[in-house]
Amino acid sequence: MKIERIETFLFHPASGKNLLFCRIETDDGLYGWGEAYVGVKKEKVVAEYITGMAPFLVGRSPFTIRHMGQIMFDDFAIRRTSVDHLCAWSAIELALWDIVGKASGQPVCNLLGGQVRDKVRVYANGWWYGANTIDSIVANAVKTCELGYTAIKWDPFPGPWRTFISQAEENYAVDCVRAMREAVGPDVDLLIDAHRRVAPHHAIRVANRIEQYNIFCYEEPCLSDNIDLVAEVRGKINIPVVTGETLYTKEQFTQALNKRAADILNPDICAVGGLIQMMDIAALAHPHAVAISPHNYNSTLVGLAATVHYSSLITNFTIAECFINLSEACDSFTKQGIHIENGWADVPTAPGWGIDIDLDALKAQPYKDFPHREMRQYWEEFPRKNYTWGVANVSQ
Repeated sequence: MKIERIETFLFHPASGKNLLFCRIETDDGLYGWGEAYVGVKKEKVVAEYITGMAPFLVGRSPFTIRHMGQIMFDDFAIRRTSVDHLCAWSAIELALWDIVGKASGQPVCNLLGGQVRDKVRVYANGWWYGANTIDSIVANAVKTCELGYTAIKWDPFPGPWRTFISQAEENYAVDCVRAMREAVGPDVDLLIDAHRRVAPHHAIRVANRIEQYNIFCYEEPCLSDNIDLVAEVRGKINIPVVTGETLYTKEQFTQALNKRAADILNPDICAVGGLIQMMDIAALAHPHAVAISPHNYNSTLVGLAATVHYSSLITNFTIAECFINLSEACDSFTKQGIHIENGWADVPTAPGWGIDIDLDALKAQPYKDFPHREMRQYWEEFPRKNYTWGVANVSQ
């Protein structure tokens, strides 16, 4: 069996960003689906990477996944990796695993030692899209909990991302968390995403003020490029710290572990190089007593399926991400999908990832650019009642 064709498909879900899928077909007719993590307005960059990688891979056995990954690093990337390279390889690697599972007649998780759980707890994200006041954010959260989710994540900080913020912006974040806890009650887990926004002193002050609201975790309190900053925050707060969304290599994750920068790591299977790299990261974290909560700003089909399989395999798993704002759009091209009920996803038992895509339906919503919104417009739209924003921030 040899790889015969590698194709990419960009899909416009009308929310968030375009989604990038990879389909690999073999010379005996088997095919597999993969997905790449992409950023809004940068989706085509990763698609071009996949196109560029294809000639290195066509004609090879789909079973030689680890070897091909090394070839991509050595001969394609010239041993100078990047997030775009790893996102592209993730899509290819995941599609290869889908083929290997189908050829073996086994779900992917069975090929790597078997699952340690048959259901995976997921938290909802993306439900807050379009909400720009505390009241509207809370209202969306309540609706999400009514769908059965018992854990939700959002970013309570207002405005564009800036390293240094005003006291009013800190107050807004705290008020948002307080209102959320009051609205959803004590039994819903609240995951706070600071999105690498702020300097350590801001992150520490906000964390210490919201601790009383029983926060599940505090994600990326500051830029992890300087992992010492994240470690500084962790040492001064009592909420579990998450980092890893913007880390991509084992070397970077090793540094985070050695610095004791996090209680939880959140690598993305569609961004770090796929399943093998994710398994390596979990193994690195295990002796440090660090948990894994996979990041998954990807589709609720391929990316979610791969995340669920992975989550079923590792012993230091805690909870996985699911962007529910993408669900309806993804349902439009799903032939076989992931079942989620009351915040728990079933691990598929069909061969490969256990999912499938209606190709014609996928092609029916091709790439479409999202309109650009200036940061000044963001500030002008954002509610100012009872808050005073710094003039410097507005003009940046």
